[in-house]
Amino acid sequence: MSNTVLFDNIGKTFPPDVVALHSIDLKIAEHERMVVVGPSGCGKSTLLRLVAGLEEPSRGSIHLFGKDASGIKPSEREVGMVFQNYALFPHLTSFDNMAYGLKARKRSQSEIRNKVEEVAKKLQVLDLLKRKPHQLSGGQRQRIALGRLLARDPKIHLFDEPLGNLDPQFRQEMRSELARLHSENPRTSLYVTHDQAEAMTLGQKICVLHEGEIIQTGTPDEIYSTPNHRFVAQFFGSPGADCIHGKIERNAQDLPEFVFHSFRLPIPRKDLPNGSITLGVRPEDWQVLEEGPGMISGSVCRVENLGDHRLIEIRVDEDLFFLKTTRTDLKAGHPILIAPDFNQAHWFERYTGKRIP
Repeated sequence: MSNTVLFDNIGKTFPPDVVALHSIDLKIAEHERMVVVGPSGCGKSTLLRLVAGLEEPSRGSIHLFGKDASGIKPSEREVGMVFQNYALFPHLTSFDNMAYGLKARKRSQSEIRNKVEEVAKKLQVLDLLKRKPHQLSGGQRQRIALGRLLARDPKIHLFDEPLGNLDPQFRQEMRSELARLHSENPRTSLYVTHDQAEAMTLGQKICVLHEGEIIQTGTPDEIYSTPNHRFVAQFFGSPGADCIHGKIERNAQDLPEFVFHSFRLPIPRKDLPNGSITLGVRPEDWQVLEEGPGMISGSVCRVENLGDHRLIEIRVDEDLFFLKTTRTDLKAGHPILIAPDFNQAHWFERYTGKRIP
């Protein structure tokens, strides 16, 4: 499969010396949906604007369909964009907003009407075409903005946090809608969000960005199951992994133990070197025990009833850990004994945060 978008050693610095992106190398295959995720200010939107031609890179190059994009005008890049604030023309009807890109390309009236009505039917907004933006709800405006992109149907679709202004119910509906539309009409898509749930559900590939650098790129399963950095482990999940700083020591039998606070936990891995290390444990990978060696003693601070499971907040000395369970007998204020499932554990270098393979 050929690459539609290629970032080659891209850097972007805004005057006077604000570095937004560092040495970005990223490939997006034809018809692939790539989600770029990370916290606010990490450079996600800058990546989109570089593809659209709204910004120029400070160094490196972007290639679209094998051609250097520096010689391609923004209007000729076959790129369409959906924004968080919808960016609809307030004085135009929904129909005219959706038809805007087609009119700019001098399409015939019949072609414009057929295309807009076809897309409006898919998005279930056919009865809204005569309304102006101020007469629409946030979810309806988002569908019209999406319809404007789909009606023009460029080769590259860009999404800049398009669901950020929607309430949770509409957001979930629109995630399903976007996934369905992509499966029906595959286009190369670059989708930016700070919401890890959106990234996991919408991304065929996920690119995790942090402070202008790519931390990891992979499938949703790879990102969640094999985070290659402590930041990724903590960012993904609801909540993310508990990361516990400690050290590896050998006991009297020369067997490795993970040591933190006053606890010494025997570990099955024999290849970890002695010294400082970080253990990552996801909330679903804690075990509640009654007794036995290698346990951590704490107290239940809080219990959140989430219907199909409970999220238990546990205090261990000065640390807070989170445990997911279907048990209903764990109550706030009660003591608790827990241990990690070391078969599911993640190990990271203490000071660099990099995964220990």
